[in-house]
Amino acid sequence: MRKLLKGFPDREELKDWYNRNGSGKIHEVNGHIHSPYSFSAFDDLEQALMQAREEGIGVLGINDFNTTGGYGRFYELSRKYGVFPLFNIEFMGLMGEEQKRGVRINDPANPGRIYFSGKGLDHPLSLGKRTAGRLSRLKEEGHRQVREMTEKLNRLLQSLDSNLQLDFDDIERRYTKGMVRERHIARALRILIYTRYSNPGERQAFFKKLFGGIEPSSPAENEAAVENEIRSRLLKSGGAAFVEEDPGAFPGLGEVISMILDAGGIPCYPVLLDDPAGNLTEFEANPESLCNSLRSHNVSFVELIPGRNDINRLRSFVSFFRERGFSVIFGTEHNTPAAEPLKVSARGGVPLDDHLRNVSYEGACVVAAHQYLRARGDEGYPGGNGNSGSGSGKSGTSPGKSESDPGKYAPGITGSQPGWGEFQPGSAELQSGNPEHLSAIRSELTILGKAVIEYFMHTKTSI
Repeated sequence: MRKLLKGFPDREELKDWYNRNGSGKIHEVNGHIHSPYSFSAFDDLEQALMQAREEGIGVLGINDFNTTGGYGRFYELSRKYGVFPLFNIEFMGLMGEEQKRGVRINDPANPGRIYFSGKGLDHPLSLGKRTAGRLSRLKEEGHRQVREMTEKLNRLLQSLDSNLQLDFDDIERRYTKGMVRERHIARALRILIYTRYSNPGERQAFFKKLFGGIEPSSPAENEAAVENEIRSRLLKSGGAAFVEEDPGAFPGLGEVISMILDAGGIPCYPVLLDDPAGNLTEFEANPESLCNSLRSHNVSFVELIPGRNDINRLRSFVSFFRERGFSVIFGTEHNTPAAEPLKVSARGGVPLDDHLRNVSYEGACVVAAHQYLRARGDEGYPGGNGNSGSGSGKSGTSPGKSESDPGKYAPGITGSQPGWGEFQPGSAELQSGNPEHLSAIRSELTILGKAVIEYFMHTKTSI
């Protein structure tokens, strides 16, 4: 991607091209899907890109847990299908003080647990030793946990049917791209039981024994629901094969942000917002407090999965954060077995109105412009309150950050960014999180990003 974007015209030429040739269209965006490189509704990335084209998605973002392993194939397929690619990542971290106080952040079942994304990472990626090592350890810890789950499941299976056994290495080889998660274990177990018990009555009876005498509630023909039930009854807390996660495997938020910056990305908070009963977590309940907390971590970019949310609550939230200079993008996740549309909608399948579609498109344009600028060795989107969140165009640490001191950021950067006008990244105004200045940078990058996206679609140059 870097080579392709480096070959694009320079910033002003690109904007001139868009002024002459741009469609002015609000392209459909899905800025957050998981791929088979973590766990996904798709068996292959090409399925995702084919579906994106069929549904008219113009911008698609890969967003796997703890890995960028799918970036290469995602890029190749995005060229093939003419869908602009966003290179993202997601982490599970821990906020220690919030955990002590019982504050739920964006994981409603685990106080202190935080999901956190990075948007617009460099591709190809060049990481510092600290980040590369930490990513490797995160994978190792995840595998340790699911390997122990597999062993516990095997002991349970042997007590019920000596012909049934799971093999962790076989699961990794057959069902994954190198990262095994508990959803893969649930899938492998479902397939093993379906193969062993072809008779529906016998299969139902075995599931009842497996679930400790509880009648299975999922229809046998709904394989995604069966896998989810296996996961919830056996692999989650209280289940016969549950294995406690090592708290040390969850990096602190400062370390997560440091890894994202080292990878050239934009720190982005995934907002959970309301559940079907209208409830919010303690961390998100007060929008002003949430805004201030994110700013204190130099974060001014958020994402939502609107399928979880009431459309009116979504509109209200988006307006509040946009007025404060935040960029916003929407996605669908697709990290369960269920096959769902890629086109984003609110809870109950309520379509997004043109205003919300445009909000997400502008967020995608900011990420696209960031990727373009990074590829050309320039500064991209400023991290949060104006501290550079995108590095210097070189591998390793970003300006204002030291690998030996993750989470600490200097008050500014050296040099200036052409085209920012008076709103320079690192300026005192931006450090204060002034909405006017953050909005000005968002607007400037949105204009550039529209040109980048449509030039990509127009040229499809073979690189």
